[in-house]
Amino acid sequence: MKNRVLIKRYSQGLINAIGDEEEFAAVYKELRDFLDLLESREKLQEVLQSPFLSLTKKKELTSELLQTLSYRPKASRFISLCVENDRLEFFREILEFLPELWNEENGVATFEVSSVVPLNDTQKEKLKGKLELLKKKPVFLKFRNDPSLVGGLSIKRGNIVYDVSIRGNLDRLKENIIEG
Repeated sequence: MKNRVLIKRYSQGLINAIGDEEEFAAVYKELRDFLDLLESREKLQEVLQSPFLSLTKKKELTSELLQTLSYRPKASRFISLCVENDRLEFFREILEFLPELWNEENGVATFEVSSVVPLNDTQKEKLKGKLELLKKKPVFLKFRNDPSLVGGLSIKRGNIVYDVSIRGNLDRLKENIIEG
């Protein structure tokens, strides 16, 4: 629970500092690039997260690295803040949460759509249109494959799940049989 609060706090702080969609896209891309760099260079990640390296050394190393990468000031400051406060372990989760929070702050509802097979573009657009009618505002869809659904879709927004999958129907049938 504490991790989720930290992830939201850091994400919200960055969102509050960003002015518009164009700036968000640019800063987000730089942060994703930095995450890719960390994950491709395991030693770098280990050094920046090491409890044995002083904070001063971590800050110096981060500063030198960011100067060579020439990131925007907001992206550089955010990365530095994560290093200074020993939050790099949450960096991936923060980046995964950022688009959803950005959308919510800008009046766009985010839904996670799970299906057995990938949906084609026509199906995605049709689903998006239906959800926009339902919510009466723009929506952003994140898609993922889930073979355990057997067939159909599972659509999630926050704590609400719209389950129109075969697995969901079978689970409901099982509950009805057990209840008598």
